[in-house]
Amino acid sequence: MLSLYGMLGKPMIYIIFIICNIRRKVVCRLEMNNIWSEYVQGIMTLYLSRKLRFDDIFFEQYKSVFQLDPEAKIKILEIGCGPGALAEALHRWYPKAEITAIDRDSSFISFAQNNIAGVTFLEGDATRLPFADNTFDVTISNTVQEHVEPTAFWGEQKRVLKSGGVCLCLSARKGLHCQAPCLEMTKEEKEFWESIPQSESELDKYGVCRYPMTEAELPASMEENGFYDVTTGYAVINLTPDARKYSARMAELMIEAKRQNDLEAIKSVHHEYDEKVINAVNAKYDERLRLYHEGIKQWDTSISLTMIVRGIK
Repeated sequence: MLSLYGMLGKPMIYIIFIICNIRRKVVCRLEMNNIWSEYVQGIMTLYLSRKLRFDDIFFEQYKSVFQLDPEAKIKILEIGCGPGALAEALHRWYPKAEITAIDRDSSFISFAQNNIAGVTFLEGDATRLPFADNTFDVTISNTVQEHVEPTAFWGEQKRVLKSGGVCLCLSARKGLHCQAPCLEMTKEEKEFWESIPQSESELDKYGVCRYPMTEAELPASMEENGFYDVTTGYAVINLTPDARKYSARMAELMIEAKRQNDLEAIKSVHHEYDEKVINAVNAKYDERLRLYHEGIKQWDTSISLTMIVRGIK
């Protein structure tokens, strides 16, 4: 009986190997969902900005609205966790809780699994949560509601929550932003963005913010979908590097978070760019760091307002 090699010969075997390898890579690619991290918000943009907003210095603001016992042995599910910054904070704030976090984006989950301890990270869809009924004591989401059809968003959380369980929905509201002069858009950045062909917005293409709600509509929607004792609160996050209350490390993180936002924004459009635009971005943020360390204050600031809606199943 002839071997496969004898029947086909070395060249054909090599071609079959290449085809099978390509097919394997294509199948793996199809199984992964990296749309958000590649086209909407990059891993470091999301992780660093959220790490700042959920720093321990702001915990008291969240704690007063969450109304969760830090000593309780509860099961918490974060929905749409991104690269894991909120789940990481929850693990610090509620050390006795069992925390699970899910997201549809494979790259976010991979990053979180490799960089954050004490939390179970899984790929999962907010409209089809991969958990049994009455599993969790708390569900929480941050800037997820506006992207998901409301009936499915609330309904799935109500299904997996235990009776008397708490649903926490965090939603970004309009904030304040003041740029340092040295961080204004450079000539190289302007030329790059002007060179991008006009096409369908990535936000529209991927259904970003398809279901926005006002400050009145959000709690009303939670009530309409079966939650009771609904309350609202707000966390004001003041990120001003030159403010004396922040350590040098915290100030540096604020500046670096903006740097990563600009760099990943350029790369996310998947359009050819010259290294000079990347160098220009890095140069202006290096200058901002120099001014900070030399005590030359710019008083640039980013103040975010997060609405927190709390309801009971």
